[in-house]
Amino acid sequence: MLRVHFTPEDLARVRVAAAPDPLWELTNSVQVLATDESALAYGEWRRLVRPGRGPADVLLAGLMPSRGYAPDFFTPALSGSPDLDSAIDTVLSTPRAVLREDLASLASSTERSHPLPAVTRALADGDANALRHLGTALHTYHRRALAPHWPHIRAQVNADVAVRSRAVLDGGADGLLTSFAPLLRWRPPVLEAAYPVDRDVRLGGRGLLLQPSFFCHQRPVMLAELHADLTPVLVHPIQHTPDWAGARGACGQGAELAALLGRTRAAILEDVVTGRTTGELARRFGISAAAASQHTAVLRRAGLLLSMRRNKYVVHTITPTGLALLAGVPASRPTTDR
Repeated sequence: MLRVHFTPEDLARVRVAAAPDPLWELTNSVQVLATDESALAYGEWRRLVRPGRGPADVLLAGLMPSRGYAPDFFTPALSGSPDLDSAIDTVLSTPRAVLREDLASLASSTERSHPLPAVTRALADGDANALRHLGTALHTYHRRALAPHWPHIRAQVNADVAVRSRAVLDGGADGLLTSFAPLLRWRPPVLEAAYPVDRDVRLGGRGLLLQPSFFCHQRPVMLAELHADLTPVLVHPIQHTPDWAGARGACGQGAELAALLGRTRAAILEDVVTGRTTGELARRFGISAAAASQHTAVLRRAGLLLSMRRNKYVVHTITPTGLALLAGVPASRPTTDR
């Protein structure tokens, strides 16, 4: 059981990351690739990625085991929304003492399912060639396993952020933390979650960053060691749409494109950029809730928006494909035409 203890100051400093963290997605996906768990969410992605496995995958699987301890230095605190190159440069700039400590903890873990890579000792010593080899492996893996799916990963994280934003508007920090049920249980002043070890984290006024992660599955994750001068990060799973890995970016062809023609749907697509509930769409466009649901269902089937149910409402957000479509058409005004 994980128990995160809040003070009033921590509640005032809770925030949600606005974008996926490239390093958490990389690390979590390496661990997901090594198992057959959560087949509904990741089975098709594994089928596409596993045939191309090479030396980079072997190296990373040995350094990022799916069970037990995984080195914290792979997921450092990143400021803003850094690109992949900057994020990996941060990993490769880890102080030698931290490399040595983290890799010693990895070596002593009894739950590893892969042998330690031969380069581990050189990495622990901060050897420049070993670090370059690691950097190449990280880039190679990301390019093959994550980059082709990144637009959807980003869109799905954006949808989760829209849901959390809605929860904050409805209930403040208390509403935000409550919105994570049943994954997280908010029992003020403690946030609880199922966890592989019994652990208490006392925030002590540092606040908490809630980081949505597409490849985090089943339960949340926190770093093994929390630095006193950094805001703790709780990485949590998000909801997935079916068959996401097999979906292609080309949407709106044939019958679906014909179904999309009309000002109301185009205007709805513009309006959900910042996230809207079905009821809000109905009120804003002067249509019934049933009509709003029908319009969003067509847009969703075409891959132009995502819908996520949270408690009593469904929040709709636009996808990268939807944004691309909007960029090529004139702006639309709200209208009541069907």
